[in-house]
Amino acid sequence: MSILHADNLKYVRLIANPPLNPLHSFVKTRALSPYKAKPTNWHTNHSFVLHNPLLSLLEKCKSLSQLKQIQTQMTVTGLISDGFALSRLITFCALSKSKNLDYCTKLLFSTENPNVVSWNVAIRGYLESEKIGEAFFLYKQMLRNGGCRPDNYTYPFLFKACARLESKFLGYEIFGHVLELGFDVDMYVHNALVHMLVSCGELQLAYKVFDEGCVKNLVSWNSLINGYARSGFSREAIRLYREMQLERVKPDEVTMIGLVSACAQLEDLNLGRELHQYIKESELDLTVPLENALMDMYGKCGKLEAAKEIFDSMMDKTVVSFTTMIVGYAKFGFLDLARKIFDGLPEKNVVTWNAMIGGYVQAKHSKEALAMFHKMQASNVKPDHVTMIHCLSACSQLGAFDFGIWIHHFIEKQNLYLNVALGTALVDMYAKCGNMTKALQVFQEMPRKNSLTYTSIIGGLALHGNALDATSYFSEMIDVGLMPDEITFLGVLSACCHGGLVDEGRKYFAQMKSKFSLSPQLKHYSCMVDLLGRAGLLNEAEQLIRNMPIEADAVVWGALFFACRMHGNVSMGQRATVKLLELDPHDSGIYVLLANMYRDANMWEEAGKIRKMMAERGVEKTPGCSSIEVNGVVYEFIVRDRSHPESAQIYDCLIQLTRQLEFLKYISSVSTYENNLLLGYGLENRWPALHQVYSM
Repeated sequence: MSILHADNLKYVRLIANPPLNPLHSFVKTRALSPYKAKPTNWHTNHSFVLHNPLLSLLEKCKSLSQLKQIQTQMTVTGLISDGFALSRLITFCALSKSKNLDYCTKLLFSTENPNVVSWNVAIRGYLESEKIGEAFFLYKQMLRNGGCRPDNYTYPFLFKACARLESKFLGYEIFGHVLELGFDVDMYVHNALVHMLVSCGELQLAYKVFDEGCVKNLVSWNSLINGYARSGFSREAIRLYREMQLERVKPDEVTMIGLVSACAQLEDLNLGRELHQYIKESELDLTVPLENALMDMYGKCGKLEAAKEIFDSMMDKTVVSFTTMIVGYAKFGFLDLARKIFDGLPEKNVVTWNAMIGGYVQAKHSKEALAMFHKMQASNVKPDHVTMIHCLSACSQLGAFDFGIWIHHFIEKQNLYLNVALGTALVDMYAKCGNMTKALQVFQEMPRKNSLTYTSIIGGLALHGNALDATSYFSEMIDVGLMPDEITFLGVLSACCHGGLVDEGRKYFAQMKSKFSLSPQLKHYSCMVDLLGRAGLLNEAEQLIRNMPIEADAVVWGALFFACRMHGNVSMGQRATVKLLELDPHDSGIYVLLANMYRDANMWEEAGKIRKMMAERGVEKTPGCSSIEVNGVVYEFIVRDRSHPESAQIYDCLIQLTRQLEFLKYISSVSTYENNLLLGYGLENRWPALHQVYSM
């Protein structure tokens, strides 16, 4: 039996051996989001309806109970036996505001030979509902009934259903029937086929069907252009538009939506403005979706004033309109303006909440993001996959392990499907919060993995010093056919650095360009300098910096400086420091580290000069800041911090703890004071009984 991914379907196999393309061996499935059908005008001006009292009354029907009364009268008068009259009853049940699809099906199956219009209307009703799979069940019953055969209006509905389900295999089966019945040359069927293929991600096949077909009208051009834009192939969408212009096909509002969206993805402001000007000059209907697309384009291109101007001029703002502005402001750090729009929304759905939470996460305001999530829960808005991904990212930034575990349990409790994005976010959270065992467990349990998933596990293993495991997963990633990116290489080079794998590091660094056509960036060079420097290969590290095709930054020179201090190479360390001070003369850390290097080399006079230089230049040492998570709440402290309301108890616990550590000779220097402050606060709150023991 062929399997179709949908909710509560009666799955059917339409053809015994469908002619499937052998290249298409994997079914792409996803959980359907709640579907909100557009209002459908089910009324008609047919003369038979206008001149028949019962059918005219049916046009004014407002409820199922009224419909049943009219149905009774139609049965008494014999009008029910008329195929057209029956189709009007079915149309009301399938498409009106008071529709009842169960009763629609009951009417259809209780009729001896319903006409094709009745079948088509019922199929369309299920297409525009959350029970899309029932459309195929009706189609199967239609074929079994034998009273009438499908027409050129039946198959566009079925192709649209395949598109909504993203079920290309079922689409191929439906297409087999289309070929058998000779509807492949029909304009409506052809356009629906192109739309189905595009929606299922089969862009090349869709273009081939379009290019070799006898029908090329605006609808098919729009399907391709919008499909390429939605799939992220923005340049291809624009190329298709140029072809469309050469064919002298005039674009409409739908064309512009796809093109403006492509400009937004490319952040191509010039072309976006050109299209906006064309819309004005051609007097195209500025629909709400088109206005939203224009706002999104201007927002992504950084022209928030232009986006706000469109937003303010809109007569009918939708949730998408508000969300677009929130995302635009948040992207460029204007969180107050984003929050103002968010707070002004009369009704907020999961999309708007996600936009605001995601904005905080993107701006590294993770505590605010999690606070917003709590407000979302208090508002009884059900979180979705995107919400969970944002929250897990916030936990990763904060190192909020307890809350991350709670999010994982929440995902399981809500039965959210562990798709690639959500699974990757979980792996990343566990890795960054220090639990590699759990990160690896989630990684292994994921049904599907992509490059980002492997990148997260490689980076996590590198962070925890598991160099050999990280390189092993990198090799596995290549073996399964996934392509690494710059971040993947950053992870594997960091692993080599932590594990002292010099030869492997050289190999991976060389492969970036030779094998994967990736240009090493500053972070990759800093990893290599760190790797060579830790191994004592200081001359090779310095030579690598000299040969860099891009200007070295403070991180690269800093890596060399630390290696020089580690191996006592004062002269090279001085050269690195000169470069560091040129890049940032007000960074107190550079002066402190240089002074420490001089002290390590017993060059006390030089160390004193550095301290004096700091005073002359007005450079002050920036106090360190650390954070700790207690009972799911993250607290931040700086050195000698007394801002916390329980600081007296914290310091008391810290003093007692310090005495114990001194007794065990675990205190090595005053520099551990700040971390002990955090530990004292953690002990005081997690194990208050321990404080009592120390106080005895």
